[in-house]
Amino acid sequence: MKKRAIASTDASRPFLVRLARDTRGNTMAIMAAAIFPMAGMIGGGLDLSRLYLVKTRLQHACDAGALAGRKAMGGGLWTQSNNMPNGVAQRFFSSNIGTSAYGASNIAATYTESAGKVTGVATAQVPMTLMRVFGSEQRSLSVSCDAEMRLPNTDVMFVLDVTGSMDSTLPGDSESKLTGLKVAVKCFYETLARLNTAAACVAGDPSGGTGGETQIRFGFVPYSTNANVGKLLRPEWLVDRWTYQSRERVNVGGMPGGYVDGTKGNWSNWSNNQSTTTATRELCDAFLNPAVRDEPRNNNWGAGFEDSEANLPVGTFKSKRQWRDREYQFVSYAVGNNGCKYRTRTRSYDRTFTLTEVPVGTPSSVTLNAWMYKPVEFDVSGLKNGTGWNDSITLPLSTSAISWAGCIEERDTVRATSYYPIDPNALDLDIDRVPELTSPSTRWRPALPVTYQRKENYDNTSARSLNEIRSFNNFSAGSFACSTPATRLTEWTTASAFEGYVDSLTAGGNTYHDIGLIWGGRLMSPTGLFADDNRFTPEGGEIERHLVFMTDGDACTSVANYQAYGLSWYDRRQTDPAVEPTEGCSTTGTLTQQVNARTQAICSAIKNKNITLWVIWFGTSNPTIEGQMTSCASPSRFFSARNSTQLQQTFNDIANQISQLRLTQ
Repeated sequence: MKKRAIASTDASRPFLVRLARDTRGNTMAIMAAAIFPMAGMIGGGLDLSRLYLVKTRLQHACDAGALAGRKAMGGGLWTQSNNMPNGVAQRFFSSNIGTSAYGASNIAATYTESAGKVTGVATAQVPMTLMRVFGSEQRSLSVSCDAEMRLPNTDVMFVLDVTGSMDSTLPGDSESKLTGLKVAVKCFYETLARLNTAAACVAGDPSGGTGGETQIRFGFVPYSTNANVGKLLRPEWLVDRWTYQSRERVNVGGMPGGYVDGTKGNWSNWSNNQSTTTATRELCDAFLNPAVRDEPRNNNWGAGFEDSEANLPVGTFKSKRQWRDREYQFVSYAVGNNGCKYRTRTRSYDRTFTLTEVPVGTPSSVTLNAWMYKPVEFDVSGLKNGTGWNDSITLPLSTSAISWAGCIEERDTVRATSYYPIDPNALDLDIDRVPELTSPSTRWRPALPVTYQRKENYDNTSARSLNEIRSFNNFSAGSFACSTPATRLTEWTTASAFEGYVDSLTAGGNTYHDIGLIWGGRLMSPTGLFADDNRFTPEGGEIERHLVFMTDGDACTSVANYQAYGLSWYDRRQTDPAVEPTEGCSTTGTLTQQVNARTQAICSAIKNKNITLWVIWFGTSNPTIEGQMTSCASPSRFFSARNSTQLQQTFNDIANQISQLRLTQ
């Protein structure tokens, strides 16, 4: 018989076991246990969000203050104008953070400057909300920021008027315009290069440089009648032979004819007694006869000759040679060694001989050294020295070497009343064209002091002639001014080298704006003669380009100037060859009108190269030239400076505009 199993019941189990297995009311217990961790998580997320928002706003405010303070500092000092830059930084910080950012308190910022870099530290305290339950009352926040004047890679070319008028002084100034210009350029350099020169700049003394990550280069083209650029070029870019309005030596056979004595001067005082040994008194008398004698003081027929005068037959010349009368007076005679005693006195005068031109070698003729004034071709290849240049050359004009400072004559051009657009045959206005070795018209020519005007007398009243003139006068050379040598774009890493060059500038010559701008454009163009150096930095970086053109006067020309287009009255490369060119200043004269037209054309060519063209007029008000210069400049890039103080401020303003602020953090 089977036994029936007895069922087990919960009641029969122990209490704790039954309690552990009982799930009734568990939710309330779990919620009660979890409420504190959940409160911490929610409170922490809320407070962390507030901390993030406050820190972000604090960072933005710090950045704004650093940027504003650095911009207010400009090219000057952090302490300038009673710490004005720091005050600007604080105001910008405060306006961007507000008095209470999401409940933050004790908000503050401090800014300092070193080597042109402004650094800021901003702090704030943020009270906690739910996190206080866990004992966290508040959190402190701190951010840092900085701003520095970091230029992009920048090229600056100075085209500076150094004509004779720059030695004058403007009303109210105590220094010449050239001295004021030198100070202004040095202060411009201080602002961009952040290196201190000896100049007293209104912006104060910078320090620290710009760092190695940025390329900043400066170049110079001082100009007046010409620009001194020749020795910056490759030797093959200049011709080997060139024709100048010059002269060459010729020999002329002359036959002495009659003469005319000029006015005789006063007798000199009697000399002390002199003596000559003679055997007899008769010989003494013969020695003293005649009592007055004339004698030449110069027996060289090749010296002192002048041109044929209008009243002399063609081919007839005259020579003024100095003669003198010597009068003898008997004193005594003594037998023996004393002999004849006498004394003398003299008077001088000119004796003018007439000579007739005859073939060299004619019996009884003399050979005269004369000059033939005319266009003469010279071999100038001796200036080239492999890959460099010689400073002088020997030509048939002289036994001594003729110096070459470095100025050039321009390559071929065209004659026109307007250069819009530039004629392709106007090679002088082509910024980029590289010379061709097989085409002399595309190459430049050395400007040498061998030019002469052809006039009967070398003065301002004598009529010029296009004909050849044979003369025994040794005329002086024409008006020629070759300014301080230009420089290519260079990183002037030391202030002393930069200001040494600026101090070398001197004033002289007339005003030919076109030649200065032509070479300013050529030396900085990224697609021309120096493209390999100018297109990019060595690391391949982009370059911003600025040309600063300063002048104190309108164009002013002379037909007697030997300039980049030759001796203008004779060569007439810019003007009608059948009409005498005229000179003048402002807009007067055909030659001046050419300079003005070419200036406007080259201004446009420079701007078309994506070069910012800054133009400064330095002088009293002149509506004509200021209008021309305004159209030359890039938009809103023309400035007027009436004195040296304004000039320095103008250069400083331009430097600050060229500078670009970039946050580094």
